[in-house]
Amino acid sequence: MDIERKHAELIDLFVKQAAVLDGPALAGLVLEASSHPSLFAFSEILSVPNLAKLEGTLYSSSLDVLRLFAYGTWSDYKCNAGSLPALSFDQVRKLKQLSVLTLAETNKGIVRGKLDQLSRCFEVQFAAGRDLRPEQLNSMIQTLAHWLDTSDSLLHLIQDKIKWADTMSEATKKHRKEIEDRVEEVKKSLKADMDLRSNEEMFFEHGGMMDYEEDRVRPKRRRAPMP
Repeated sequence: MDIERKHAELIDLFVKQAAVLDGPALAGLVLEASSHPSLFAFSEILSVPNLAKLEGTLYSSSLDVLRLFAYGTWSDYKCNAGSLPALSFDQVRKLKQLSVLTLAETNKGIVRGKLDQLSRCFEVQFAAGRDLRPEQLNSMIQTLAHWLDTSDSLLHLIQDKIKWADTMSEATKKHRKEIEDRVEEVKKSLKADMDLRSNEEMFFEHGGMMDYEEDRVRPKRRRAPMP
């Protein structure tokens, strides 16, 4: 998708910048990234070695902010607001958007989709994915493995249906061929019967009947008188 391609290009841009910055410049980059309206994934930026160097420095709070945007929610920020810097308006909006994405992972009802007025909810049809915490990887692997097994079973079921359809098609063709052959046999039999009857009629008309007429008009011989 075009959205995914642009998002990947944006992440790559911030990663390259983070790789050559440090100190206050790197803290400024964190602020820019966490405020960007089109950026929703931060783990790749967080994995740049230069970010780890902020730990224990005057700019370590920027590292905490980036972790918050990578894995946390608005509720996490409110619970730890005392140890985190104040967020700008754009950062607050972004963190709330990310919190909505987290909610969409477990409860369909938000982001891009359609509004169900009867149920008074918004059904999710598309949602940008969030970064995974390291401890979530095993669960994700299990989920993907289950999805793979389900897909494999579905594929086998579809293949079986195709084979069944092919078998039925061959059986239908065979049955149709048998019927056509029987029809041809009946046609040949009827034709042979009609030809036979026609020959018999010709026989009586040109042969048998003429002999009868000749016998009728032929003069009979008188027997000689007995002595």
